[in-house]
Amino acid sequence: MKNNTSHAPLILASASPRRLELLARIGVIPTHTIPADIDESETSKELPRGVALRLAQEKAQKIYEDHKDKNTFILAADTVVACGRRTLPKGETEEDAHYCLKLISGRSHRIYGGLCIITPGGKIITKCIETRVKFKHLSKQEIDQYVESGEWEGKAGAYGIQGRAEAFVKSIHGSHSNIVGLSLYDTINILNGLDFFKPA
Repeated sequence: MKNNTSHAPLILASASPRRLELLARIGVIPTHTIPADIDESETSKELPRGVALRLAQEKAQKIYEDHKDKNTFILAADTVVACGRRTLPKGETEEDAHYCLKLISGRSHRIYGGLCIITPGGKIITKCIETRVKFKHLSKQEIDQYVESGEWEGKAGAYGIQGRAEAFVKSIHGSHSNIVGLSLYDTINILNGLDFFKPA
């Protein structure tokens, strides 16, 4: 994408390097990146789609409350990996990684990308993007080797599509960038509708 546009100030409510890289692909360079300190615990009987939407909005609103006088857009996202109605954990331990990989081996699972953008005037736009991914059957050796790689650390569902785990994927239905951390198609469409981009 040619950099022939400028855009309004924007705070990314995240410290994710993957989301920064994705935004750069569509010509969006945040003015600041500020991770939102919120409680990310699930509530009772909350479904994965609802978790992704709620957390994205809570992150955006947290940052907006602290910067509402800055005349800036706020963008927040949250990624939830689900198998059926079950939300998979983020990869924090090797046990998490083994659990997630065994669960989704040979099965389809869903990635829910919660997206929230707040305008300088306080208008809130939210969307949940769903991508379906099918993994091949993973052998014990493949799981063990992937866990040893450490790529799963900190990632929803304990795998990263942009690394070795891409070789496990039989099919994807929906946005690939949504799996990485932010649906570029939906993000740029929302920003265009808000006149975020301006001619250089």
